[in-house]
Amino acid sequence: MDGDKQKIKHTDLPSGIVMSGIRPTGMVHLGNYFGAIRNYVRMQDEYECYFMIADLHSLTTHPDTSTLKSNVKRVIAENMACGLNPEKATFYCQSHLYETGELYLYLNMLAYKGELEKTVTFKDKARQHPENINAGLLTYPVLQTADIIMHRASLVPVGKDQEQHLEMARNFVVRFNHRYGEIFPEPHAFNYNEDLIKVPGLDGSGKMSKSENSMSTLYFGDDDDTIRKKVMKAKTDAGPTEANSPKPDYIDNIFTLMKLVSSDEVLTKYNNDYNNCNIRYGDMKKQLAEDMIQFIAPIRQKTQDILEDNQYLIEVMEKGAQKARISAEKTMKLVRESMGLNYF
Repeated sequence: MDGDKQKIKHTDLPSGIVMSGIRPTGMVHLGNYFGAIRNYVRMQDEYECYFMIADLHSLTTHPDTSTLKSNVKRVIAENMACGLNPEKATFYCQSHLYETGELYLYLNMLAYKGELEKTVTFKDKARQHPENINAGLLTYPVLQTADIIMHRASLVPVGKDQEQHLEMARNFVVRFNHRYGEIFPEPHAFNYNEDLIKVPGLDGSGKMSKSENSMSTLYFGDDDDTIRKKVMKAKTDAGPTEANSPKPDYIDNIFTLMKLVSSDEVLTKYNNDYNNCNIRYGDMKKQLAEDMIQFIAPIRQKTQDILEDNQYLIEVMEKGAQKARISAEKTMKLVRESMGLNYF
């Protein structure tokens, strides 16, 4: 690029574009729904949304691809069963958007080894998988940045565990814009100014997770008997001995879960029982299990219906890829122009 070339400045940087990635590892669970998917469903009616199945990201820690195709299809089906509409939002697979690899390459030239090695997720994953500390794991935040800014998104619905990556994404954007021109808006976390709901695990510790104890997590693929079994194993105690006693964390967790799926009347009844020292946890857990089944069963059935229509799933992926490419091609045209890589 000529040294005296004027930097391109785009004053029409788009706003109101949402982008988020969904890893295709494990089944969708209750925590995913209340922590993210429910917000996505609301966002798709109010914003231009891009929701990506992060199949390439999964390769950094799950290099065996033998189950990847079925996992991708399941996570697409489960998210649609939860309310994501491919007619409203652009819903696509990361590997179907070839432009991402090009942008990832350019951004790698702006990322430094030292800062990448300091990321919490890299250090955690390297500790968990010392035999598989690959370059993709190290540059995970760079690929994540490419995913976000490919659509020039500025709104990213993420939890606290991704805040460091989002800060790094802003750093990469600032470096690119400073060097080549104002092409990308800086991405920021967005969740309707509300605290994200953290769904507690049934074992009374931590939150529901794909990677933690499966018996403490309620998956949308669980059958009715499995849901009952898991809920009935939730940790309890002998009950309070003084009226209006504070609830221990593991008891408060059960009430939190009940608040998500049970009626106000049911919740009030068990709160009163607890405060009056006559709560029967067995009855409470039976009620919670049935309310969970009533909530999960329709989503499980809808997921199965979608999975059984393979042609429909293929059409969803193809249309999503087409829509994503239109956006990506526009972005990469600007990128190549700003970097002086348009030789023809």
